[in-house]
Amino acid sequence: MSAQDQIRETVEKNDVVLYMKGTKTMPQCGFSSRVAGVLNFMGVDFVDVNVLADEGIRQGIKDYSDWPTIPQLYVKGEFVGGCDIITEMTLSGELDELLAAKGVDFDKDAADKIREANA
Repeated sequence: MSAQDQIRETVEKNDVVLYMKGTKTMPQCGFSSRVAGVLNFMGVDFVDVNVLADEGIRQGIKDYSDWPTIPQLYVKGEFVGGCDIITEMTLSGELDELLAAKGVDFDKDAADKIREANA
């Protein structure tokens, strides 16, 4: 199976997928840590894909999304963005709206706490 096929299958079969450096419990870069931390804190059930474990996936995800950086977040098969975009969406409430619209469970109180702490 090609990297593109593997990525497509992962993104389509899971509600929320984060392509990141490291894992959700052991991120290997600050940007991946920030996005995984937000998702973990908000109680979002997500699949983490460690791009450091497979060079084909590391380059393949950049080609798949036509986005040059990692991490990359997908919700219900849709590319949402990287660290800066996810941070902005979290602070504005847009991430809550997207997750709710897509039927993805999350802790609204936790999301509100993130915003309060960054106000």
